[in-house]
Amino acid sequence: MALAHNVIAYFFPDLKNDEIKKFGLLSLIFFLVIGTYWLLRLIKYTIFLKVAFPECLGWGPEQGRCFEPTAKKLSPWVVLFMVIIYSKLVDKVKKHQLFYIICTFYGLLFAGCATVLFYKDMYGVETVGRTALATLGWLSYFAVESFGSLVVSLFWAFTNSITDSDSAKRGFPLIVSMAQLSAIFGSAALFFSGHIGVLWPIVMLSAFLVMMIIPVVRYFITHTGHDQLVGNKAAAATEKRKEGFIEGFVAGLVLLFTRPYLLGVLVISTFYEAVSQIVEYQMRVYSSMSPAYQGEIAFARFMSIYGMSVNVISFLVALLGTGYILKRFGPRVSLLVYPVTYAVTLAGLFAYFKFNPAPEALLWATFAAVVVIKGVGYAVNAPTKEMMYIPTSKDAKFKTKGWIDTFGSRFSKSSGAHVNDIFKDDLPSLMFFGSMIGFGVIGVWIVAALFVGYRNKQLVDQGKIIE
Repeated sequence: MALAHNVIAYFFPDLKNDEIKKFGLLSLIFFLVIGTYWLLRLIKYTIFLKVAFPECLGWGPEQGRCFEPTAKKLSPWVVLFMVIIYSKLVDKVKKHQLFYIICTFYGLLFAGCATVLFYKDMYGVETVGRTALATLGWLSYFAVESFGSLVVSLFWAFTNSITDSDSAKRGFPLIVSMAQLSAIFGSAALFFSGHIGVLWPIVMLSAFLVMMIIPVVRYFITHTGHDQLVGNKAAAATEKRKEGFIEGFVAGLVLLFTRPYLLGVLVISTFYEAVSQIVEYQMRVYSSMSPAYQGEIAFARFMSIYGMSVNVISFLVALLGTGYILKRFGPRVSLLVYPVTYAVTLAGLFAYFKFNPAPEALLWATFAAVVVIKGVGYAVNAPTKEMMYIPTSKDAKFKTKGWIDTFGSRFSKSSGAHVNDIFKDDLPSLMFFGSMIGFGVIGVWIVAALFVGYRNKQLVDQGKIIE
C-alpha cells in the first residue's frame, strides 16, 4: 500500500495525501471496468464476425460483417431499455449500490455467454445449432455495447458527484492513466487466445472481473473519509430530490434539451463516434478479408494487437501529457485538442487513400488512423469532457449523463453505421463520403467545444451549477 502511495505521489506530485488514497481506489475501480470492457469489446467483434454465423450452418460468406452495421443501428434502441431502468434506479438506491445491481446483472449475463461458447467448443457448432449461435452473437453484441456505455457512465457520474473542479484537475489524469493501463492488459489477454485455442475461458474471466468491481466499490465506500465523498457543494444540495417514475425517466432528457450547455456536452461527448464508426468499420473489413486474419483465433489476435496499440498510446499520453495539458491550458483549450487531432488524422488518411493503395496497405493505414484517434480521445478528451459535469446537478450528472453516454453515444454510432450500411459493398465510396461527413461533423464539434469551455469557466468562477 505504501509502495503504491509513493508511486502515485511520484508521477502525480500535485495530489494531496488524502486525495492519493481516494483517487487510487477510484483508479482501481476504473481499472476493472475498462480492462473488462476492452477485453469484451474485442471479443464481441470476434464472436459476431467469426463465430455466430458460420457458413457450415447455412449462412452466407462474411455474414457477420454484413450484419454488423444493422447491429450498430439497432443498438440505441436496445440500450434505451437499459437507460429507462437506470434512470429509475438512480432515485431508488444509493449511488454506490448501482454498481452492485448493474455489475451482478452483467456478470451473470457474460457467464452465460461463456457457457454457450464452452458448449460449442466441446460438442461442435452443429450441436449448438444455427439459432443458438446467432442468438449468442446478437446477445453478446448488445450486452457489451450497453455495458460499455452504462457502467462507464455510472463510474464517471459517481466520481463527478464526489469531486470538485480543482481536485478533478489533480486526480482525473491518474484515473485515466490507470484506465489505459488496464485496457492494455485487457487487450493483451485476447492475444493469448492462440495459446489457449478457445475463447470461452476469456469470456468467463470477463464475467469474474465484472463481479470483482462490487467488493472494490464496497471497500472504497467504507474506507474513504467523509470529507472526500463530497464534491461541488451547490450540486450536492440537489441530491435529495425525488421524482415519480415518469418524471424521473424524462428528467434527464428535459434537462438535455432545455440547457444549451448540456447540449454542447452532448456534441463533444458523442459526435466523434459517428466518424469513428466509419473508419473503424473499414479497418475491420480489411482485416476480416485479409488472408492473415481469416480464422476465429487469428482475427481475435489482430483485434488484440489493435486494442493494445490504442491503449499504449493512450497510456503514454495520459501519463505524460494529460495532466500537463489540463494544468497548463485548462479545460477550455483541452477540449479543442481532440477535434483538431481528429481533423488532421482524417485528412492524412484521406490524402493517402487518393494514392490508390492496395487493400493490405489500407488496412494498416486505417489501423494507424484509428490508433491515433482513439489514443488521444481516451487520454485527453475523456477526462476533460467528464469535468464538464462537475458544475451540474444530480439529475444532470446521473440522468442526463446517462442519456448522453448510453442512448446519445449509441445514436451517434448508429448514424455512422447507417453510412457503413449504404456503402458496405463499395469501400472506396465509403472512404470518400465518410471523410466528407467527418469533416462536417468535426466543424460542428469545434464550435460546441468553444461554447462549452467558455460556459464551464463561467460556472466554476461564479460558483453556479446547471440544474
